[in-house]
Amino acid sequence: MEWRDQGILLSARPHGESAAIVEVLTEQKGRHAGVVRGGASRKLAPVLQTGAQLDLTWKARLEDHLGSFSVELIKSRSAAAMGDRLSLAGVAAVASLLVSVLPERESHTALYWRTVGLFDMLGDTALWPLAYLRWEMALLEELGFGLDLSACAATGINEELTYISPKSGRAVSAQGAGDWAARLLPLPPVMKGEGDGSPDEIVQALGTTGYFLEHKLFAALGKKSLPEARHRVIAAIGRLA
Repeated sequence: MEWRDQGILLSARPHGESAAIVEVLTEQKGRHAGVVRGGASRKLAPVLQTGAQLDLTWKARLEDHLGSFSVELIKSRSAAAMGDRLSLAGVAAVASLLVSVLPERESHTALYWRTVGLFDMLGDTALWPLAYLRWEMALLEELGFGLDLSACAATGINEELTYISPKSGRAVSAQGAGDWAARLLPLPPVMKGEGDGSPDEIVQALGTTGYFLEHKLFAALGKKSLPEARHRVIAAIGRLA
């Protein structure tokens, strides 16, 4: 069995004396693992950095085997990440979320290209936090837990939408919330594509997406808590305020 594709490196861990087991996200094959021979060597270790764009060839005797990767570097993103605390935290958060929630060997083309675009924006402090928020919303949508912000779940109107129901993921207006307002999640304007999205507002919005990631998506997968890397990226965005 053999295939070739481009992919984003999500993780790499030592395997034996000189190899590495890597996980990548590709357009056609989704999240896929394999062994890189010599992955811990001086030549390849600098290539196998989280977020790197790689040209990949995977080979295995049978399709369900772990298999091995041959890799060629297309684009390194380590310089942008290492030079900026937000970027470093962002790469780790995105990679850890994808490793946690994506099923193996299942294509998610739209999410792949959105992730490529997000990583290509690393270092743009003014735009990256908003792009990251939209990426989390897209991740929820891709995996079946998308938020419905089109109209109020209680009244059907599409004005003054200020809350989200933690149960249904649907927007709720100030009028429709009534006495239930304290039990609802905030819906900052930035989540509706309104305003310029200050760091404080984006942090608030990430609190809302974080609820659905943890209590809906992660819970459905039998996972108890979000990756620590996600907490770090939110703290980094908060420091921009």
